[in-house]
Amino acid sequence: MKIKKQRAELPQRVKVQLLRKKRDEISAKLDQALEIEKKAKAEFTKVEDEDRQLSDKQKRAQELIDTSGTDYRKVESQSKEMAGIAKRRDTLAEQMLEMQVNLDKIESVRSQLERAVAASLAEEKRMRASFEEEDNELIAQVKDLMGKRAELAAGLPADLMALYDQTAAKSGGVAIGKLTEDARCGICRGGIEGGRLIELRNSAPLGTCPNCKRLLVVE
Repeated sequence: MKIKKQRAELPQRVKVQLLRKKRDEISAKLDQALEIEKKAKAEFTKVEDEDRQLSDKQKRAQELIDTSGTDYRKVESQSKEMAGIAKRRDTLAEQMLEMQVNLDKIESVRSQLERAVAASLAEEKRMRASFEEEDNELIAQVKDLMGKRAELAAGLPADLMALYDQTAAKSGGVAIGKLTEDARCGICRGGIEGGRLIELRNSAPLGTCPNCKRLLVVE
């Protein structure tokens, strides 16, 4: 029972749980960063597509100017359109520059979060390896003790083992202790005096604690 409790309280188990909780928080932030990055890239692509379309219009307008000859009205019209396109493209260029700076920041944060998640997974892997090594040693100890217990149980009368098992079931698994020299139960530490102590000593080598009802070895 002590070893099972020790297994349940292995520090790596608690550390892994805390690590996973922290990683869940980081993963949630990473999901947010990925969503923000996705939207930012979509906006950048939208502006980039508009600039590409304007570039195509600019080329076509220039081709019309080049083929207009002496048609000054056509040249003037296309020149005004080109000027408007150039102005809009300048605005888009500024927007794309700002967007790219913002994207770089978002990607930097996303990259940091991804590294943090990867580091957390690596740390958990290391902790789990350490945990499994200690846990396996404790499991081996439990198996060894259970084997010894089976050997001892095989040498006891069936009615005594039945009484032991019943007492263990009622007492949280701890069924037997010793009567101490100062007349106390070695398990619950309750004092036993007067007639109860005399009665208990008369039941030697095995009696029952009047306080916790566990079996007591009486020497």
